Amino acid sequence: MRNKNSFTSQVKEELVSNSYPSDDRLRALLSAYIRINGSLVFRHKKTLLQLNTENAKIGRFIYETINEIYKANAQLIVKERKSFTNNKSYMIEIADASETIMDDLDISFLEGKISKNIVKNDDTISGYLAGAFLAAGSVNSPVTSNYHLEIALNNENYAKWLAKLFAKYKNSNIEPKITHRRDEYVIYFKKSDQISNFLIMIGAVSSCLEFEDVRANRDLMNNANRLTNMDTANMKRTIETGTRQKEEIELIDQLLGIDNIGNLKERELCHLRLANEAASLQELADMMSEIFKKTITKSNVNHLFRSIHEYYERLNRDN
Repeated sequence: MRNKNSFTSQVKEELVSNSYPSDDRLRALLSAYIRINGSLVFRHKKTLLQLNTENAKIGRFIYETINEIYKANAQLIVKERKSFTNNKSYMIEIADASETIMDDLDISFLEGKISKNIVKNDDTISGYLAGAFLAAGSVNSPVTSNYHLEIALNNENYAKWLAKLFAKYKNSNIEPKITHRRDEYVIYFKKSDQISNFLIMIGAVSSCLEFEDVRANRDLMNNANRLTNMDTANMKRTIETGTRQKEEIELIDQLLGIDNIGNLKERELCHLRLANEAASLQELADMMSEIFKKTITKSNVNHLFRSIHEYYERLNRDN
């Protein structure tokens, strides 16, 4: 059973293990990742670009991709975190090629806009959203019924631009919302079908299949439980109704005598109910049909019981 964090890691690790034959898609992924997770540092009169992650596979993927595309001679630095978990964090540091990368990927840490040169079609939009999810996304495990996917950002204007990007993807049914949480602006959506579509959109196909499989099994179980609950409720109602009808017929028999009821079908139904307290209307209808050698419906039986109930009410008032 996966918790939220492990399923998020599964999705992200699938993204970094994918092949990216389209350079434009890969550049769009880098552009989003660096825009969200990057920072500029000035050291020895040089501008350095730094990227941080706690996931070793993501760190290795970003490091190798930057070096491959830009021949940047980036450094991957492993840091020991000072905490009781003693986990490691990873920093990618780029020196000489930082300005080239920023210009090529149209990244500005000051502006919230997303460049049309980077997201110009569905392929690059997919890459950009994949990069955004790698940098700051999380998704609840499908084993929970609380479906939730989000991307947490630190710039309101950028969050609005990223949210609008979903609508530009052809045939996208995803309508994200934005909420302000502490010092973050969170893009999120909670519908399971939208989460599935997003996972396919960004290339996490295997994770989407697992998500859908778990969701389908839960829905099947929920449907089975609902049917069981309905059957139980119907059975309880049938028994309660049968008990009430039997008590009314016993009073009629005591005060009037069942055999003194003028209507032959009503008389026979009274005898059947006394002998079959828990029988449903349909079961009584089947018994009546056998006795009278013609079809008597559940609706006919219900009508006869209403007449018997009127007998009961009259006798109860008079006595």
